[in-house]
Amino acid sequence: MWFFDESRFGTHSNVGHAWYPTGIRTAIDIKLGYENFYLYSAVNPKTGEEFSLILPKVNTSCMNIFLEQFSQSYKSKKIVIVMDGAAWHQSNGLLVTDNIRNIILPPYSPELNPVEKFWQYIKDKTIKNKVFDNLDLLEDAIADFFNTITLDNIKTICNVTYI
Repeated sequence: MWFFDESRFGTHSNVGHAWYPTGIRTAIDIKLGYENFYLYSAVNPKTGEEFSLILPKVNTSCMNIFLEQFSQSYKSKKIVIVMDGAAWHQSNGLLVTDNIRNIILPPYSPELNPVEKFWQYIKDKTIKNKVFDNLDLLEDAIADFFNTITLDNIKTICNVTYI
């Protein structure tokens, strides 16, 4: 059983909270910008496996690219993917594969999708309080993150007791 969602990553700064000595104001660089991409990811909280693609938009075409690549990577397995009810997750034009079955979560229930915890962890480790001048630098930071994360990290981050 896999859990899927996509999340936007962009050059617009993501400012987080931090502890500083009393009485000292700390300046944090920020960047306003609207360049972005979307990280499509499926995680298996039980095994710690993940499958991710960087794609330019959230729509049926990009969702089909993700499903096709995911299906090919796991063509010898039968997979259930749990995801939210975004329009492009339920589109009539959505690719149907022999080895993947989609299950749609009830509306407004992100707490039922462990990949949401994964997004928060990725953003905390890659973009919080950092400035990226362009999308290439941001993509490099995301790639570096995926080169260092382990199966055990993902199992811990996405830990759920109802699987």
